[in-house]
Amino acid sequence: MNGRIDYIKASPAGYKAFAEVYALLQESSLAQELIYLVYLRASQINGCAYCIDMHSRDLLKFGVAVEKLVLVPVWRDAGALFSVRERAALAWAETVTRVAETNVPAADYESAVAEFNGTELADLTYAVSLMNVFNRLSIAFRTPPAASLKVANAASAVGRRDE
Repeated sequence: MNGRIDYIKASPAGYKAFAEVYALLQESSLAQELIYLVYLRASQINGCAYCIDMHSRDLLKFGVAVEKLVLVPVWRDAGALFSVRERAALAWAETVTRVAETNVPAADYESAVAEFNGTELADLTYAVSLMNVFNRLSIAFRTPPAASLKVANAASAVGRRDE
């Protein structure tokens, strides 16, 4: 146990409000794979183990190849593996996630608006912002990634067999 609160149980109304934004994004015109690539990239930048684990698994379920998944952190150097639209979304995710450093320069905005219409860019920005919120919650309250829980449960099962 990590000793920190379960923020969902502690404030279910707050979680519900963010979940409604998540549901809105599921219904947006943006491809789900694109949204989850953005979720993953923001989570990588923020160092959120829980979200990296979750969204990597989501992308695998969508059929994203492992070769593509492992190159998300270095997408700029991955050649044509990422589409123009994906590259624009990942660049936007990076500049918005790092807003304190980047201040989202005009060039970044112009690149994004060249690929996404106004509604899409607003929805993409909601997606980036939502993931930044969930990253901060998961990091602050040390939400363990599913992969670590599987390992802990497996180790516990082995320990019980040894008794």
